[in-house]
Amino acid sequence: MNIYRYEESNKWFDRAVKVIPCGVYGHFSPAPYAPVEAYPFFSNKADAARFWDVDGNEFIDYMCAYGPMVLGYNHPAVEAAFQEQHSLSDANSVASPRMVELAELLCDLVPVAEWAFFARNGADVTNLAVMVARAATGRDKVIAIKGGYHGTSPWMQAPGHHGTIADDHQHVIRIPWNDLNALDQVLAEHGSQVAAFMASPYHHPIFEDNVLPAEGYWQAAIDKLHKNGSVVIVDDVRAGFRLHLGGSNEHYGFKPDMIAFSKAIANGYALSALVGTDALRLDAAKVFHTGSFWYCAGSFAAAIACLTTLKAEKGPERMRVLGEKLTSGLRDVAAGHGYTLVVSGEPAMPYLRLADDDTLMLQQAWCGECTRRGAFFTSHHNWFLSTAHTDGDIEKTLQIADDAFKVIKSEFGH
Repeated sequence: MNIYRYEESNKWFDRAVKVIPCGVYGHFSPAPYAPVEAYPFFSNKADAARFWDVDGNEFIDYMCAYGPMVLGYNHPAVEAAFQEQHSLSDANSVASPRMVELAELLCDLVPVAEWAFFARNGADVTNLAVMVARAATGRDKVIAIKGGYHGTSPWMQAPGHHGTIADDHQHVIRIPWNDLNALDQVLAEHGSQVAAFMASPYHHPIFEDNVLPAEGYWQAAIDKLHKNGSVVIVDDVRAGFRLHLGGSNEHYGFKPDMIAFSKAIANGYALSALVGTDALRLDAAKVFHTGSFWYCAGSFAAAIACLTTLKAEKGPERMRVLGEKLTSGLRDVAAGHGYTLVVSGEPAMPYLRLADDDTLMLQQAWCGECTRRGAFFTSHHNWFLSTAHTDGDIEKTLQIADDAFKVIKSEFGH
């Protein structure tokens, strides 16, 4: 099997570090990848469920741009909708009717949604959700989950991150996931100050197993928070539209007050949305939150096409089936080499971990060897399925995984 090399990618990175801090920054940077030499960092082309790096290497992509690609790169319906709108108007001095049409579509699709507000990044709308909750309650504190991620605004980052200060976190109280007793304790001590509770629909941290909500957890939490007069916010930026088109909360059977969406909403075009109940409409209207490109109409058109296509193709169901086939196949391949592959989270966006080495080095080596052979895996983050992945992609991926296990078996000796 061909082993990829990255000479051109490395040349581009050498150029990048001279003019860009870190060369490639944030979640695309080399920092979380190990072994770093197994990964490319620049791409020239993408189509369906694949991308090609600047060296011409072809990858079956299981990161899907870290979530935004849900129908496949260059999906014809999405591209046609964007191009048609873009040719007429994108950025403009007044709003586009496409914005209204998309809001109407979300209010039809998402049972919680009685209004919608649009921005560009996930953090735009998680920030807005907190502002709306504070406006509605007159309170300042937010309860969040330890290890939960809601963007890179200072209040969202873990204490000690560069550029943040202690005051950024003074109104954020972190509790363990699935722990109702911890929630009770916070409400007992700070209830009159708690504006909101924010969490992802299930716990999907990096570098560790993902955890689904315990039976009855969400409804019990909502009951406690509503009794306290607090607002419940679901950060569905990562999982939204992959588990259920009505919001991931519908998949788990509960109804929050607001839901933040982004990533998959427009199949790669920059867009995010906050939706909420009518009780919060006036407070959402009062909060000032805007951006230079938040009214660009092309992304609205792309989102309408994306969500319409996902509904017509029963996208969440297809991604679940594909994810189950991929993860069960990888488990079997791992077992054939004497390894135990732990799968957690949801099949449409699973987290995988080799249980045979608690240092993560074995897992990192295996993901790296798979990537060098054309299946783009990361070892630290959940993966993503799209409707563009095929049975053929999965079969080839299993062959790549088998070859990679042979390599690490030889290298690690266990």
